[in-house]
Amino acid sequence: MIEADKKREQIIEGAIKRFSHFGIGKTTMNDIAEDLSVSKPSLYYYFPDKRSLIVGVIEKVFTDYFDRLKKKYNPDATLETVLFQTIDIRNTFFMKYFMLRISEGLPDIFNDDQMKKKLTALKDSEKEFYAEIFERAQRNGEIKHENMAHVAELYLESLMGLTNMCIMELGKDLLPDKKAVNKMTQKQKDLSSIFTKGLKC
Repeated sequence: MIEADKKREQIIEGAIKRFSHFGIGKTTMNDIAEDLSVSKPSLYYYFPDKRSLIVGVIEKVFTDYFDRLKKKYNPDATLETVLFQTIDIRNTFFMKYFMLRISEGLPDIFNDDQMKKKLTALKDSEKEFYAEIFERAQRNGEIKHENMAHVAELYLESLMGLTNMCIMELGKDLLPDKKAVNKMTQKQKDLSSIFTKGLKC
């Protein structure tokens, strides 16, 4: 990793810590510069404003998430086993980054065209990865469907719905405890079992 990339990573890591602890809305670029003992011009060289730093944080979290998914993916495992493993990874990240709550810090962030483009690309990458999981299961004779991209989209939206229900039940200011996340995880795994059985040949 070249020095510029290393410095950029350090700033993003510092921002994640600060955002998670104090919230995005209450964090200033000055706070992050002070935390990292870097000059404001140096910080603004890598991230010209808070919005661009938030984009960097989102990309970092998603990149780490995808790297973990791909590293743990075992194409020889059954579809249900693979889905269960991806749920465990998703919910580990959910717990780790829950307090970022980006939309609360900057409510209009998702109306930004640049942000929409980035998020669409990230979501498309996730859908492609899951479509490949379902396609491989079909090649192995486990399931059958004419459109695995559609299956992947439905599956991910279902998981997100259960996640959103968990967040709503927790309330606005609470950190999810292990019991709440375990309950959500079990529901997602139950859904995955039903989903897999519904696709059987």
